[in-house]
Amino acid sequence: MQPAAATLGYDRAITIFSPDGRLFQVQYAGEAVRKGATALGLKYDRGVILITDKRLVSKLVEPASVEKMFEVDKHICCASSGLIADARVLVDRGRLEAEINRLSYGEPIQVETLAKRISDLIQTYTQYSGVRPFGIALLIAGVDEAGPRLFETDPAGALTGYKATVIGSGREIVMGRFEKEYRDGMKKDDAVLLGLRALKDATDGEISVDSVEIGVVDETRRFKKLPSSEVKAYLDQIG
Repeated sequence: MQPAAATLGYDRAITIFSPDGRLFQVQYAGEAVRKGATALGLKYDRGVILITDKRLVSKLVEPASVEKMFEVDKHICCASSGLIADARVLVDRGRLEAEINRLSYGEPIQVETLAKRISDLIQTYTQYSGVRPFGIALLIAGVDEAGPRLFETDPAGALTGYKATVIGSGREIVMGRFEKEYRDGMKKDDAVLLGLRALKDATDGEISVDSVEIGVVDETRRFKKLPSSEVKAYLDQIG
């Protein structure tokens, strides 16, 4: 079967505009994100929470070896959905930018500054032949002088700030719950429970201690992953 005319001219390894203004390679990268594991973030009164579905593909996989959440700096973390190998490249770049800022100015990098630099790199890969867009979306979360911050990137390099958002599969389901139930100034426990309920909706109830990862950046400006015992306690509360 011969490809459609539009495909012959534009569906190639180079990213150029189609006559109707679309970038097919970027759209395909977006599909990789939409089919990826769910990751969500919420701001609460003193910090930011990230929750990821680790989605173990086999019972033989060691849960600790599946990483969807990363520390970028002491006060910044990110969660990913899509091609995780691509995420590692962006996380490494983010860590480099954070260290350069610390050495140059003697202070931690601002969350928004780091998010913009990562987004700039993502956008660059939509412009040139011989490269492909990053098939990943990131939630970048942290606490700085401006308070709790939460940003979302996409394969086009767009950057958007949110109070609560989600990437990956089940986005419409999760955003629907957030729009109804999220409130400014939520307490940490309420935010975690809301996030877990939304994740449970998106995964048809298939969540467990081994498949859920929760990270928090609080007012101390330190990122930490919650231990399994705390995750289990939250899961017990949502039933």
